[in-house]
Amino acid sequence: MNPSQAKSPARFVVITGLSGSGKSTALKALEDLGYYAVDNLPVELLPAFVKLPLSSLDKPFHAALGMDVRARSFVDHFPDTYLRLASGGHRLELLFLEANGEVLIRRYSETRRKPPLSEPGESVRMGLERERELMAPIRNMAHQIIDTSRFTIHDLRQEVLSLYRRDGEQALLQLNLLSFGFKHGLPQEADLVMDVRFLDNPHFVDGLRELDGRDPRVVDFVFQDGTAEDFLTRFKSLLEFLLPRYQQEGKTRLTVALGCTGGHHRSVAVVEWLARELNIPGVGLTVRHRDVTLD
Repeated sequence: MNPSQAKSPARFVVITGLSGSGKSTALKALEDLGYYAVDNLPVELLPAFVKLPLSSLDKPFHAALGMDVRARSFVDHFPDTYLRLASGGHRLELLFLEANGEVLIRRYSETRRKPPLSEPGESVRMGLERERELMAPIRNMAHQIIDTSRFTIHDLRQEVLSLYRRDGEQALLQLNLLSFGFKHGLPQEADLVMDVRFLDNPHFVDGLRELDGRDPRVVDFVFQDGTAEDFLTRFKSLLEFLLPRYQQEGKTRLTVALGCTGGHHRSVAVVEWLARELNIPGVGLTVRHRDVTLD
């Protein structure tokens, strides 16, 4: 047994959030990383679970615990129970998943199910609004919040995998580079937003319109006059200045969104450039092109 591993405390990630936001997908992703996964754990059993005798194990123990309003006592008792255990030295983390109301309604319509808090005869919307209100205090406790409104199942899985590495440790800071199109709306999860619509637009060039910013021909066009590279060199320096300071403040996740009109060409090209050029110790990096497949 590795002595350093023997001293590593057990890690418990509680996955919660709004019904229909993808908690099952997140739980399965952590299970694939080697976490012991338990779904719908009653809050009354959480203290006993985290106090299990695990010192005899030959490797650090990591568990992902799905907990939410399916257990009626969750909203009333989880905050006090969680805070008491965390203050007692247990390594507890809270991952909260959410999505906007229209997306959740559509997801429930597709599955022909109702949210757990829906009363007989009332709409899905009313049940979801009640749940969002009741879960607000728990959301405020979360270490990580993921808005899955625009995520596919694959996107959410990759997001969770990027946050929780196979060795069970997170990067000091997880940097998410996101391209998007302003005409599809600002990304709700963005911490920093940069508008790159000042760059020449390949959309108006025959032969480039149907391509995207990962194609070398589009890249050559976007970078042809030096403006894009000049801007990105300056923006890269800004990020290199900011990221260590976010780390010092204890921030664990930062989403930097760069937008053009449609999210197909310029924003994609500049995000790809940043992903290649940024290399900051202690910073993990993911890339997502939100609108590259939209019209």
